[in-house]
Amino acid sequence: MSTLSRPDGTPIRVLVVDDEPDLLEVLDRTLCQEGWQVRAVASGSAAVQEAERFAPDAAILDIMLPDLNGLELMRRLRERAPELCVLFLTARDAVEDRIEGITAGGDDYVTKPFSLEEVLARLHGLLRRAGMARQGDGDRLVVGDLSMDEEAREVTRGGTLIDLTPTEFELLRLLMYNPRRVLTKAQILDDVWSYDFGGQAHVVELYISYLRKKIDAGRRPLIHTVRGVGYVLKP
Repeated sequence: MSTLSRPDGTPIRVLVVDDEPDLLEVLDRTLCQEGWQVRAVASGSAAVQEAERFAPDAAILDIMLPDLNGLELMRRLRERAPELCVLFLTARDAVEDRIEGITAGGDDYVTKPFSLEEVLARLHGLLRRAGMARQGDGDRLVVGDLSMDEEAREVTRGGTLIDLTPTEFELLRLLMYNPRRVLTKAQILDDVWSYDFGGQAHVVELYISYLRKKIDAGRRPLIHTVRGVGYVLKP
C-alpha cells in the first residue's frame, strides 16, 4: 500500500518540536520512513522560524517547551497557516490538560510515554479528515484483495461488491488507511465518532462485528483482534 501524500502527490510535511533530543530523533526517523519531509527542532522560537521556510502540513508540539508554551506556539503557527494540523505531545496526563489543548484549537493529544504507531495513526487520521492528504494510488485504497474507491464510495473484495452503511464505510476506511497498525478502541472512537470522552467501547465492538460479517464472511479474515489492545487490518 502506498504512502500518504499531499493532494498534489508531493510528500507530507511535518514539523516536530520537542526539547528531548532522543525523542526528537526517533520521531524524525519514524516520520521520514513514512516517506514524509520532516523538520525537527528543540524550541518554540526555532519552530516559528522553521515554519516560515518549511510550510508544514502538520505539527507535533510538546506543550512544555523551554522558551515558549506549546499552546502559544500553536497560535503563532496558525496565524501563518490556519489549516495546520496540530498534535500535542506532553508528559502531563490530567484530563484538564487534554481538554485545554483541544479547546485551544489542537486537533489531537497524545501523552508520554506513547507508541510510535499511535502517533502515526493519529497523524494519518488528522490529515485525512482535514482533506490535506491522499493515498498514493489516487482515490483507491487496497489491502490484500480488499479495495475501496473513496470517490465512488465503493468497496469490493475479490472483485465482489460489498454494501456498507456510512458508518461502516468510515470505520473500514480508517482501518485501510492504517494497514498492519493496531488501532485502539479509543482511537477508533475519536476518529469515526469524533471526540467523545465518555465514548463506549461496545459501539466499536458492534461495528467491527458488522464489518466482519460483510468483509470476512466465508473468506480468510482481514480484520484481526489484538486482545486487550484493539483491532488491525492485514492480509
